[in-house]
Amino acid sequence: MSEQPSVGGRGRAPDLGVLSALDTAAAVREGRLSAREVTEAALRRVAERDPSLNAVSALRSEAALDDADALDAGGLGRDGPLAGVPVMVKEELDVGGMVTTFGGLGNTMPALEDCESVRRLRAAGAVVVAKTVMPEFGQFPFTESAARGVTRNPWDLSRSTGGSSGGSAAAVASGMVPVAMGGDGGGSIRIPASCCGVVGLKTVRGRVSTAPHPTLWGALGVLGPLTRTVADSALVHDVLAGTTPVDRWHAPTPARPFLEAAASDPGPLRVAWTTSPVGPGTRVDPQVAAVTEETAAALAALGHHVERLDVRWPLPTPAFVPQFYAAVRDETALVEHPERLEWRTRATARMAVWARPGVVAAAERAGKKVAAALEERLAGWDALLTPAIAPLPPALGRLDGVGTVHAQLRSLPMIDFASILNVTGHAGMSVPAGRSREGWPIGVQLLTTAHDEGVLFALAAQLERERPWPQVAPPT
Repeated sequence: MSEQPSVGGRGRAPDLGVLSALDTAAAVREGRLSAREVTEAALRRVAERDPSLNAVSALRSEAALDDADALDAGGLGRDGPLAGVPVMVKEELDVGGMVTTFGGLGNTMPALEDCESVRRLRAAGAVVVAKTVMPEFGQFPFTESAARGVTRNPWDLSRSTGGSSGGSAAAVASGMVPVAMGGDGGGSIRIPASCCGVVGLKTVRGRVSTAPHPTLWGALGVLGPLTRTVADSALVHDVLAGTTPVDRWHAPTPARPFLEAAASDPGPLRVAWTTSPVGPGTRVDPQVAAVTEETAAALAALGHHVERLDVRWPLPTPAFVPQFYAAVRDETALVEHPERLEWRTRATARMAVWARPGVVAAAERAGKKVAAALEERLAGWDALLTPAIAPLPPALGRLDGVGTVHAQLRSLPMIDFASILNVTGHAGMSVPAGRSREGWPIGVQLLTTAHDEGVLFALAAQLERERPWPQVAPPT
């Protein structure tokens, strides 16, 4: 891991862009930094870096400074695990006083209050500084839209951040903030994490509350942060973990706090690895395959029992597609001005007429069969290592001029290794693992069929210690 800056006194704002959430919160709790100076520094970084990236959709500068002042005065979260940590929030999550746009122009009324996950972040001391760009309703793994334009990758401005949490990933990778919330209904946290060289976990279904909504994309979606370190991911997930009576899904309580798991030695584990794609016709880029194999070798050198596995993936498509169409249709029905939605979104909603409740229920049942098949095929293994995405970060413009069907076809290589876990409800984590010859990030995915993400935190943190990755993208 790159060296963290000293925070022994006040006035070190230029260094704060590489400070972890864990260290920021400790410095604020101990009085070595104030929440205001941390927030001011984050806002300066946004002003400097976002014009070239387009990661931020809406700033709350004055409100964030007011929140920071209240925190410094002893307000809620002053001694919390995220005390003074600046965070950003994806556009699909409610922040009181801000419009929840879902990446488009269909809503104009501000949300009356925070959603449950944002409420928990604030209660832990986090300061919400902005919302982040996403493709409309998170339909595609490219952060491009008519309403918000394209979000550019901090590692190369000609490349995509992936999606749909691309704005959040770019904000974290560029050093604007150490934490940004995302959502994952088909890989939408893990895909941009891989493209931007940050950490992104899709939790087990029912780990993080989606209240005030009972679900996010039915059985497919989960919420969670993107961070630069495994420990920061664990820290934030410990804050977010737990559901409410509103939530449809409720995961079992983890065996121990995730931050504790990340700090522990995982011991020798049985880890399988594969680069065999889930879907027919997907091609894994040779550089991605090579980085995956190198990561497997690194795990073996750390003392784990590692074997290449010819995984016979169960096909998730019949379970995924009906739920995808129903989710987009149902979310578009909730906006105030449906006529303002993008033409491609309106087409997707029209095409979803066949995704009736009975069809969706059958898709959920199919998902349970896919989950059982995957558990059977990975029985005896603690974790499976795969590429996070099959290609390298793609060039911008993947959605230019194409309709919803062609856009979905172009999405398949991006979601190939990711979306099956949205169908099954299992956990998967994308962690940085290497760079392409061009200098672009390459991530790998660690997944487990256990219903506890602790093994992923322990394994990913061990990899991070052994093979540290850059904390912030270099200036482009």
